[in-house]
Amino acid sequence: MYSAFTHAVRMGKKNNMSKYLGIDTSNYTTSLAVYNSTENSMFQSKKLLPVNKGSLGLRQSDAVFHHTKQLPVLIEALNLSEISLNGIGVSTRPRLSGNSYMPCFLCGEGLARSLSAVTGLPVYTTSHQIGHILAALYSADKIEYIHDRFIAFHVSGGTTDCLICEPDSERVIKITQIGTSLDLKAGQAVDRVGVVLGIQFPCGKEIEKMALKSTEDYKIKPSIKGLNCSLSGIENKCIRMKENGESPENIAAFCLSYIYESIKAMTMAAIDAYGKMPVIYAGGVMSNSIIRQKILSQYEADFAQPEFSCDNASGVAIYAKIKREKI
Repeated sequence: MYSAFTHAVRMGKKNNMSKYLGIDTSNYTTSLAVYNSTENSMFQSKKLLPVNKGSLGLRQSDAVFHHTKQLPVLIEALNLSEISLNGIGVSTRPRLSGNSYMPCFLCGEGLARSLSAVTGLPVYTTSHQIGHILAALYSADKIEYIHDRFIAFHVSGGTTDCLICEPDSERVIKITQIGTSLDLKAGQAVDRVGVVLGIQFPCGKEIEKMALKSTEDYKIKPSIKGLNCSLSGIENKCIRMKENGESPENIAAFCLSYIYESIKAMTMAAIDAYGKMPVIYAGGVMSNSIIRQKILSQYEADFAQPEFSCDNASGVAIYAKIKREKI
């Protein structure tokens, strides 16, 4: 019914510790987390939204419906009656830009505001993207990066963004997008290729398993314009490969190799343009072991651990802690 990752703890009210609830209701995962800042430990409770076989996603109305059903079950799993919280963090939109909006985030915001009205706890709102970045920094043990300048990649079904991150007293992190995909996003490419291969959405894990069986070493020249990439060619090429009788394992390997080469080129372009600084990778696509190993073989970088790469509420729980304690 729910998943609890490593470093999970449950503490009673008698313990004098700082704990923060995080809530994130993205398009494909209902996520809750409790962060114990004294122990630097995280307890996660989350569940994927159900998607019909052969489908490439969910309508927003369906996502809202499933979040509404799943939130009570997941919050019951946290046993909040046994925990003394200090604050609540919640993602209320995909990005911090003014026109960024998705109805599914209203589910998490509504829960946060309701809990606050009953308990008097402060609510700290942020974006899904900042949540991803903070979750990555936490899991990589690099949370101190928030006090300096660094490059972050947020690579998922809805984004393939290269970001300059800087300290910001109001929002914790000031984000400037310097690169993105001009068409298909990396996670969309993986899922579309996966559905072509008959894999159930979301397709990331199964694509990775297939690709690991391939012995092909594809030499790919990515489509790069400045700091931006184009990924629409992946789907068309993979469809042709299937029509020509190529094995699913090789098609999967080609798909991931193309994404790797694109991210690598964007990273190098960002460093050339803005100077050498720490780089961290976040988002579900960056949990892929093949892409991760290839990047780490080329240059030094930090990655979110797999359970903190995919959609999760850990980062927004940490956001609440930072805002409350003003670290």
